[in-house]
Amino acid sequence: MEKEYVRGRVSVIIPVYNAEKYLCRTLRSVFAQTYPDLEVVLVDDCSKDRSAEIIAGFQKKHAGIVYCRQEKNMGAGAARNKALELASGQYAAFLDSDDLWRPEKTEKQIRLMKQKNCPFSYAAIEMMDERGRTVKGKRSLRESCDYSCLLRSTIIATSSVILDRNLLGDFRMPLRRSGQDYAAWLGLLRDGTTACGINEALVRYRVRSGSLSSGKGKSIRQVWEIQTQEEGIPKGRAAFHVCCFVWNGVKKYFF
Repeated sequence: MEKEYVRGRVSVIIPVYNAEKYLCRTLRSVFAQTYPDLEVVLVDDCSKDRSAEIIAGFQKKHAGIVYCRQEKNMGAGAARNKALELASGQYAAFLDSDDLWRPEKTEKQIRLMKQKNCPFSYAAIEMMDERGRTVKGKRSLRESCDYSCLLRSTIIATSSVILDRNLLGDFRMPLRRSGQDYAAWLGLLRDGTTACGINEALVRYRVRSGSLSSGKGKSIRQVWEIQTQEEGIPKGRAAFHVCCFVWNGVKKYFF
């Protein structure tokens, strides 16, 4: 039996692991949204800090919070999948526990999706450091992205993604420890679906100190593995895609 979702509701999917440092600000940015029908689904991946206590404090003030704690640490992909299982909304919006949304983010993306009858939307980001100071302004992006585009590009930021589950079905992420978001977006676009984007910085993406060089190296390996192993792309083509991916990453961070 096909799952029925609450029409028009946006379920915000937030995996949580030792997020006490930023979680308050992240949740405040969600509850500041101008879109009226939001549900916040937080799955705690066995945090050892005060994350659960912080969430309990928000539950006292906001009725639309669903909280679940995993029995064991399984990674962000499994946490997101559990949140998707618990979510009741037609739309699934992804947000990392240290990123922030602009107040109009959800409203603008849902409006665009309805106008274009598009099941998948994303938006531009700006980057901030651990203290919330902007380190790079808006990263311009194309206002559409298909499978071929995503093979070569870092265009889709997870904290900007909204999916229409009435059109895409009961979606789940691949159970990878890392890179599951990139693998998931490729899987959704593989059948010819095109995602629509807003070239406006509706998300503030947090860059941790020391994460740029190590993070980019890890991302390159993930792209190679996902394309050659999971997408079955020949190594020659995948190598070309990785080169494009690296160049787009350089432009993203340094230009």
